[in-house]
Amino acid sequence: MARSKTALMDWIRRNSPRREELLESRWIKPFAHRVAHSHLWRFTRTSVPRGVALGLFVGIFLLIPGVQIIGVALLALPVRANIPIGAAMTFLSNPATTPLILASSVWVGNWTFGLKADISTFKALWAKKAAATEWIDWFLSDTAPAMLAGLFIISAVSALLGYVLGSVIWDNWIRLRWRRRINRSRGDQRP
Repeated sequence: MARSKTALMDWIRRNSPRREELLESRWIKPFAHRVAHSHLWRFTRTSVPRGVALGLFVGIFLLIPGVQIIGVALLALPVRANIPIGAAMTFLSNPATTPLILASSVWVGNWTFGLKADISTFKALWAKKAAATEWIDWFLSDTAPAMLAGLFIISAVSALLGYVLGSVIWDNWIRLRWRRRINRSRGDQRP
């Protein structure tokens, strides 16, 4: 179990942008002095769950690679979220999960607001690798309100669940570290 946690942390460190890389972005430069603040890069009891929630919300709602990480970095300022964790959470929406997220958002939007957006057209357009004009025509039908409402609902629920789960995992991880530290100190005191 400890090895898998280490592998996960190594993956997050490899794939998350470093502070220097993020500050070089032309979108971030006007805010660089604020984004560089150390409390946004520390792993604390409050910043990690906020980073998880923010990353899930932005990653699912925006669905545009690159923009997601910049969105997390900018939105981390007011909510004091951990930027590396938030950036890593955006990777949950990727080319493999995007069709599922979009189809689910249309279904949720239809179900919640009683709309009649057509999911079968989405599947047909995806299967035939339709041109951008066909996607725009489909999007301008009833689908836009259903998909945007569904994306908002799914991203908000995911963020809430991510915050709770992140808090629970963080607290348990800290307790485990303290127990190990106490057990090591007790072991050192025995003759």
